[in-house]
Amino acid sequence: MGVLMSKKQQVEKVQKCTAVVSAFQAGVRDRQAATKRAEELERGEGSAQPPANPEEKNSEEAEQEETDDSAGPSSSQQASAPTRDEYKVNREAWSRLRDGKGVEPEELDKSHQLTPPAFVRPKREADDDQPVEVELDKKEQPPSDEMCDVCEVWTADDLYPCRICTRVFHDGCVRELGYLRAEALQEMRNTAHSATGWSCYYCDNLNLLLTEEEMYSLMETFKQCKIIPESCLVSDELLQYRHFASKQQFDKDLTDEQEEEVLAQFAALDPEKKGHIEWPDFLYFESLAVLRKLRTENSLVRVLTAKERDTARSVFLGLGLDKDGTITRAECRQAQQSWFHNKDSQSCNVSISHVGPICESSPTSSGSERSKNDESRRMTWADFLRESAIYILAARPNSFAMHIRLPL
Repeated sequence: MGVLMSKKQQVEKVQKCTAVVSAFQAGVRDRQAATKRAEELERGEGSAQPPANPEEKNSEEAEQEETDDSAGPSSSQQASAPTRDEYKVNREAWSRLRDGKGVEPEELDKSHQLTPPAFVRPKREADDDQPVEVELDKKEQPPSDEMCDVCEVWTADDLYPCRICTRVFHDGCVRELGYLRAEALQEMRNTAHSATGWSCYYCDNLNLLLTEEEMYSLMETFKQCKIIPESCLVSDELLQYRHFASKQQFDKDLTDEQEEEVLAQFAALDPEKKGHIEWPDFLYFESLAVLRKLRTENSLVRVLTAKERDTARSVFLGLGLDKDGTITRAECRQAQQSWFHNKDSQSCNVSISHVGPICESSPTSSGSERSKNDESRRMTWADFLRESAIYILAARPNSFAMHIRLPL
């Protein structure tokens, strides 16, 4: 509470200083005007010409200058606005893609919005692929922040916490930022304090986990496939995109079986049966595919937050641990599905074994025989966390779409 009072006192001091400075400046201007008028009267200029005339003349000249200034820019802007707007549309879309999801709701009033935060993409350190030690018997239990991440004001129960990080938000501040539509705001109010929880706009956007180099590679693929940012994709467009990617990576077209899998992926990303994939879901899906392809399991463990690690501890300890503190691979798969329990009610009717990116390293792509042989394999806490990291990250988005293949 002491931190909050200190913050309030600082704000009050700044407001008082601002008021004093404004009053002082106003007094100085009045004093200068009075001194100048007195000097003019002493020189006798007041008798030759009424003091009102110079002031009226100056005011007329000022009004004329303002009229000229306002007329000039408006005419030039009107002439160049259509061309400039058309030129910027595509460039701005690619710029927003590079900086993150960047989808701006059209129905929101932009005139009174707050300035969106600047997203900084992560950089991979030299030891990024080295094993990281996460203790099983030491819970981290990070407390949520006390003040809104946007306005830095504390209002107790009016703050909505993120279930992934420690940030908290006012619904009004999130609305003014323009990152959530009306229905998403209502979902935040309904789920933020529930067992399901709510992911803030930082954690909900899996694309922000990519480095500049990884994002550049993904953008180049989109451009080559003529994918327009912030647009929806129908099934034919997704098939065309997958055919191109397969041709680029493996120099061969998709087989009939792979095409069926792509259509199953499309259904998993369209749980409401709209007939198209929303842009954020497609972007999250592709971002996860990049992470699975270019990052090691140790690197993905480093991305997990303290809250996610605590959840993983609870799940692991809730399984039937052996005397040596290990579990079977079958129990690991069961735990990996638990991260998507809040999506089960609205998931599509497609088998979960067909949900996820086409990837040869996928847990279920190697056949049922290998899966049966691995079911009895014992796993330690470190093994469990490494193999589960990608599933924990895939469960971050608030969307009910399934962005990754779930284990059987």
